[in-house]
Amino acid sequence: MEVKIERSWKQVLREEFSKEYFVSLAEFVRNEYKSSTVYPPAGFVFRAFELTPFEKVKVVILGQDPYHGDKQANGLAFAVGSNIPLPPSLQNIYKELKSDLDVETNGRDGSLENWAKQGVLMLNATLTVKAHTPGSHQNKGWEEFTDAVIKILSEKRNNLVFILWGNYAQKKGAVIDESKHLVIRSPHPSPFSAYNGFFGSKPFSKCNIYLLANGIDPVEW
Repeated sequence: MEVKIERSWKQVLREEFSKEYFVSLAEFVRNEYKSSTVYPPAGFVFRAFELTPFEKVKVVILGQDPYHGDKQANGLAFAVGSNIPLPPSLQNIYKELKSDLDVETNGRDGSLENWAKQGVLMLNATLTVKAHTPGSHQNKGWEEFTDAVIKILSEKRNNLVFILWGNYAQKKGAVIDESKHLVIRSPHPSPFSAYNGFFGSKPFSKCNIYLLANGIDPVEW
């Protein structure tokens, strides 16, 4: 089937698109967009891949679901559209960034496009959600698709950094080959868990130290 996704990703994921689960998933998602309000906007479903081609990936940050509030989801995990108030988890991510690297985040929007364009794949486990209905597109096939993305990155690339915040991301990252990649684990940046070890975990500096040690340009967080 024809899937509109960035060229390099289309090449490495081509086998997934013909699998039965993906054909069923695509039909489900098409019907949802026709009958309901679904986020992110249809053109942004594969935006993380569009902004971060396969060969450009150097860091992967795993999220779970897109935001389900009006105009929030922009296709990148943890990010929101420009001029949208920052959700609590993203506020905490920025607090840790300030603490870790002394990067000024006051007044910064939440689009995270700059990270994505530098090679940070902001990947949600589920790429769509029905408006105001959290978890509504879970267990429809997206998780299998994004598991394949992680597995292919682990197998075909070297010296990537995987940042896994929270138990869900850490379980999903179980397929990562830690002999050839760096995996950074900590509690989730949600207000419910940020004070249990997310704050002070220094993921951004750890990431850049590893990239530099392997001859890879660091991320300008």
